[in-house]
Amino acid sequence: MKLSDFFARHPVFTTEELADFLKRRGTESRWTRKALVGHHEKQGHILRLKRGLYAVVPPGAAPDTCPVAPYLVASKLAQDAVLAYHTALAFHGKAHSVSEHFQYLTSRQRRPATFRSFHFQAVLFPKALRLRRKETFGVKVTERAGLDVRVTSLERTLVDVLDRPDLGGGWEEIWRSLEAVEFFDLDRVVRYALLLDNATTAAKVGFFLEQHREALMVEEAHLRPLRRRRPKKPHYLARGGRASGKLVADWNLIVPDEVRQRSWGEPQ
Repeated sequence: MKLSDFFARHPVFTTEELADFLKRRGTESRWTRKALVGHHEKQGHILRLKRGLYAVVPPGAAPDTCPVAPYLVASKLAQDAVLAYHTALAFHGKAHSVSEHFQYLTSRQRRPATFRSFHFQAVLFPKALRLRRKETFGVKVTERAGLDVRVTSLERTLVDVLDRPDLGGGWEEIWRSLEAVEFFDLDRVVRYALLLDNATTAAKVGFFLEQHREALMVEEAHLRPLRRRRPKKPHYLARGGRASGKLVADWNLIVPDEVRQRSWGEPQ
């Protein structure tokens, strides 16, 4: 395979991936790799996104204006990167609103990255998953532009955005996005919610499922284990939040009226 073939199959690539390709061709010199990268960047064939990460410039396009898929960029910002939260909703075509902020899960702290108008945020895998070595629970591998992209399933994403609404775009965005999903594997939703080992999160998932009981065909068998895991004392729906709301006693959650009534911006 020629270098041009590598570029054709890797619209976004890391220098490590290029090094592996060159090694298979019998070239292991770091200086050779740097020279190749420098040459093709100077010729306008590739575009540097950040240190160690490049995008291929399509024939006839200019590096400054060529399209670069942000999902592919996010998926390459860490070796273990998993698209998650609002980015996963958007990747699955379920996000209510377009965003130029992209979140990905990883096992190490990383600085935020920016390319053009896109902002990329690294989020650590939840501690409960790391302790159990379950980071990949509910992670799917999906092809995009010929590359494998890891992304959280809709079931895991439902729980994740309720667990971290700050990464889901806020309550209205979360509710409207999740309501665009016609089907969830509810057994997996419940299993993952319990795996996070967070009483408030379990209650939030239970509240959402109960509120959408008919549409999602939720049964008492799905709600029962979540109800058993609810907090012993009332908790606010948002972590650290003190927004006014009413107590939903069945879940020990203080829920804002707009969420309870799904009355986004409507007159009361």
